[in-house]
Amino acid sequence: MTQTPLLSRRALLQRAAWAAGVAAWPRWAGAGTGALRHDPFTLGVASGDPSPDGMVLWTRLVPAEPGAWNRPIAVRWEVAHDDAFRRIVQRGTATALPELAHSVHVELQGLAPGRWYHYRFLQGDAVSATGRTRTAPAAGDLAPGLRIAFASCQRWEHGHYAAWADVCRQSPDLVLFLGDYIYEYASPKDPAGLARVHGLRLAHTLADYRDRYALHKSDPSLQAAHALCPWATTWDDHEVQNDYAGTHGRGDAADFLAMRTAAWQAFYEHTPLRAASLAASGFGALQVYRALPWGRLATVHLLDARQFRDRQACRAEGSSGAGAVRPGDCAELQAPGRSFLGAAQERWLDAGLAADARGGGVGSAIGDGTQWSVIAQQTLFSPRHYPSGVQSTDSWDGYPAARQRLLQSVARHALRNTVLLGGDIHQNYVCNVMAPTDGAAPAESPLAPTARVLASEFCGTSISSRSGTTQDKVDAIARHNPHVLLARCDLRGWGLAEVTPRRWTTTLRTVDDPLRADSGASTLARFVVEDGRPGPVRDL
Repeated sequence: MTQTPLLSRRALLQRAAWAAGVAAWPRWAGAGTGALRHDPFTLGVASGDPSPDGMVLWTRLVPAEPGAWNRPIAVRWEVAHDDAFRRIVQRGTATALPELAHSVHVELQGLAPGRWYHYRFLQGDAVSATGRTRTAPAAGDLAPGLRIAFASCQRWEHGHYAAWADVCRQSPDLVLFLGDYIYEYASPKDPAGLARVHGLRLAHTLADYRDRYALHKSDPSLQAAHALCPWATTWDDHEVQNDYAGTHGRGDAADFLAMRTAAWQAFYEHTPLRAASLAASGFGALQVYRALPWGRLATVHLLDARQFRDRQACRAEGSSGAGAVRPGDCAELQAPGRSFLGAAQERWLDAGLAADARGGGVGSAIGDGTQWSVIAQQTLFSPRHYPSGVQSTDSWDGYPAARQRLLQSVARHALRNTVLLGGDIHQNYVCNVMAPTDGAAPAESPLAPTARVLASEFCGTSISSRSGTTQDKVDAIARHNPHVLLARCDLRGWGLAEVTPRRWTTTLRTVDDPLRADSGASTLARFVVEDGRPGPVRDL
């Protein structure tokens, strides 16, 4: 990325790190503390990545007129036990930098583990909405429960965000957002059948991506869900460009990398990420994969399946997208070295799963491991064998050797319980994840008589994005894949995982009409996974 007009890359990263702290402010942090004549908090508030003693608080200041501010703006923040802010726990001043779109990332420490807090931002006489957040349990604690909302894919035009209103009614402890927070497209020229349209062009520049996040964050139901509880967010492809893979995208390579850098900067600016996610190279790389422990009850291993993956098999360089192939016509598909996560992330995940099995956290005995190992990633992990014989290349199906390595890692570490969560495909899938049986790609052979269930998978449908297929076709796939327990493409919504030491319960929630902002919602299905017994069992 080229230098910004005001700061070098190194200085920008240093300032971002300063701005994420809560003390020892540099002198420039006090600039611009005068009263404002408008509400600068129109994009709402958010919190994220809870730890036992803190979390990240986020907001972004919006000027009354575009480009009106070209200086750092000081923002006060408060954290309290109560929503009236009579019992203040911490308060301080953060800095909104113009080079980061006046976004604010406050990294809190020193809070009590396992409890709820309220927070807000203040600038001049303006006060933000009040957010509610919480810390994770202490490292050695076996928490009695955890409620996780998992969701993905919220294209603006395809539907209102009634699913987020339903999330708020269910009051989870944590939201896992698994990718496609924005869509880079311009609105279709024909608005027929759409819920709403926008006037933004196909995103290409930093300003374009900032405008796209501002559009999505203007939705009141999405703002309410952000203010409800902490989020942990990863990305998929539409935060940059459809079907991109690592350094491979559409068109000229240099233009694509510049666009990707701009898109990743906008992602950081609009997400409650820690400053540690910023790499030394600036926004040419972000550390998005990370582990989120919830005491000994669960560890969420949140993955990045875009930044480090190999190009899709048999995809021409610079082509417009990835498709499906016939395995016999694409030798590259079976290449053993191809990776979906990249070698470094594969090693990191293997080490994290080993730690789950080993245990030994603060306050726990060696061998007293994690109850539930959660692998949260972008797409469907289990294979889909199509009746036509073709094979997808943009999902784990396109990286069979990488899937085999992850299955072997889970099996080798003998984890107590493993659950995979995914999104991307705009369909609800519930699957038995089959264990490796030998060295010959058992994940591609779910009909093998010696196959056993290793783990459970819940791949959620989209918040609003359409599936692009029909239920008849999905039913044919389910009949062809006995490890698939449920497959539905026709409904939009989200998933609720209720986790206790002895049971995992996933409830698939769907909205009645995605074209209505006030749509109701209902339960499509509920599945239970019992402690020590891999595989989902339908309960409703």
